[in-house]
Order: sequence, then structure tokens, then C-alpha cells
Amino acid sequence: MFGENFRRFRTQAGLSQEAVAVRMGVDRAHVSSMERGQQNVTLLTMWLAAQALGVKPADLLNEDFEVGGDLAEPEGSPPP
Repeated sequence: MFGENFRRFRTQAGLSQEAVAVRMGVDRAHVSSMERGQQNVTLLTMWLAAQALGVKPADLLNEDFEVGGDLAEPEGSPPP
């Protein structure tokens, strides 16, 4: 979940893995492994990732995002 959301927010922001890595103070390979789910992240790393992307840390764990899409509509919500 974290990796998918992390990649989606990064691409929506038009940022490369390298740019996010610089903002976080980590190596680009670390960003890549987080996006692929091969790296367990600490709370500090999650906070740094959120700061680098300009989102809330909870957004990176949001299960309501569709892969490659936007927020899923909550049940009972009127259409946009």
C-alpha cells in the first residue's frame, strides 16, 4: 500500500525518484525499493517521504486510493 501510494504521489507531483531522494536525504535506490515494497519503512522515513511529497503521512497508507487512480468514492456518496 505504502509503495503504491508513494509512487503515485511522486509521479503526480512530477518528481523523479532522484528528486524525492534528495528531498528525503536518502539514496535513489532506497526510494525505488520503498516504491516496490522491498524496503520496510520506519515512521521517520514515512514522515520524510510525506514532507518530500507535500502530503500527510496518513495519505501514504490510505487504502481508498485505486491503483493508478484517484480517491475511491465512499459508499453512499453522491456522484461528483
